[in-house]
Amino acid sequence: MSIQKPKGTQDLLPGEVEKWQYLESKARELCRRFNYKEIRTPIFEHTELFSRGVGETTDIVEKEMYTFLDKGDRSISLRPEGTAGVVRAYVENKLYGEPDVSKLYYVGPMFRYEQPQAGRYRQFHQFGIEAFGSVDPSIDAEVIALGYTFYKEIGLKEVNVEINSVGTPSVRTVYRQKLQEFFEPVKDKLCKDCQSRYDRNPMRILDCKVDQKYGEGAPDILQYLDEECTIHFQLVQEHLEGMGIPFRINPRLVRGLDYYTHTAFEYKAAGIGAIDTIGGGGRYNGLVEQIGGNDQPGVGLGLGLERILLVLRDQGVEVPKPEPLDMYVIALGSAAEKEVTKLVYQLRQQGIAVEKDYLGRKIKAQMKSADRLNATYVAILGDDELARGEITLKKLESGDQLTVSLADLAANAPKTLFA
Repeated sequence: MSIQKPKGTQDLLPGEVEKWQYLESKARELCRRFNYKEIRTPIFEHTELFSRGVGETTDIVEKEMYTFLDKGDRSISLRPEGTAGVVRAYVENKLYGEPDVSKLYYVGPMFRYEQPQAGRYRQFHQFGIEAFGSVDPSIDAEVIALGYTFYKEIGLKEVNVEINSVGTPSVRTVYRQKLQEFFEPVKDKLCKDCQSRYDRNPMRILDCKVDQKYGEGAPDILQYLDEECTIHFQLVQEHLEGMGIPFRINPRLVRGLDYYTHTAFEYKAAGIGAIDTIGGGGRYNGLVEQIGGNDQPGVGLGLGLERILLVLRDQGVEVPKPEPLDMYVIALGSAAEKEVTKLVYQLRQQGIAVEKDYLGRKIKAQMKSADRLNATYVAILGDDELARGEITLKKLESGDQLTVSLADLAANAPKTLFA
């Protein structure tokens, strides 16, 4: 019996992986324009990082982490999300000493043990950004705008932005009591998870897909915001309006992580089943200190690449195809074969994408390979042409061809020889 990939994972094969490369290149290009710098953190961390940072009452920490003991009997977890690891790196490397706001981005795999479904895998990939050092509401709006711009520029349609304020710890203390009073009459009817959340974090009940009916009519956190939170949330809205970013306020939006303060937001898109969230984020002003650093505010987002690709497919959005192969070089004869190996290397040194045959096939089969690879040019070298120092160069689309010297082809891009 052959060994197969683990449940909830996927192989990204040629023909499909180019779509991932396109999304990643768009993310990097967009971050360059917004002045975010790339950071790469380990895919596994000490488990304590996630229990302290993400929150012990979250589904991620309680149920979904891949956790194991290493040979030193230390508890290690594969990262279930990106923010905690970036905050740990920010603290450990003392990036909070920089005079400017630290603006970082990452692209990479995350891991959660949950039931695979449309757009959701046990190994999945996120593009995320984190900005540290500023409480300015304009940077909350910038983070939201960057995510919205990413979706817009890759061609996603009908992406909706939902925002909310989850206040500060003092605001949530009051709100927590109001929620417990609201849910107390139906406490015994809640699912097992939400019965546990009732005492530890009743806001998470609002995020439960099973108990939504019991949450109808629950008090909104916006009713309990203090002056600081109200002003911050209002300014975020004004900045979004000024940038022309469409949004709606969703007072039930709490996100699934414990570290958020003030702004929380999500991006929604139809077409991926019951779960329509394709990304989200928020502000986390206490997290840096909680993980052991100097108290620094932060705000960020994480976008799921699998879900983006699923929505692109369902919306019929074509991802641009990669650049075609520049040239396929065919050798006819043993002496020509040696020269072609050298010529291909010389062309590649110029930055030209070139391929040759490695199977000893006839010219007809090699021409078919050139066609399958979508090569722009084919160069054919036989022993007779080699003796004259010449090679035949053909443009596949038009059928135009000419004979050029080997030295000219080795020194020039093929398109310049047709000019």
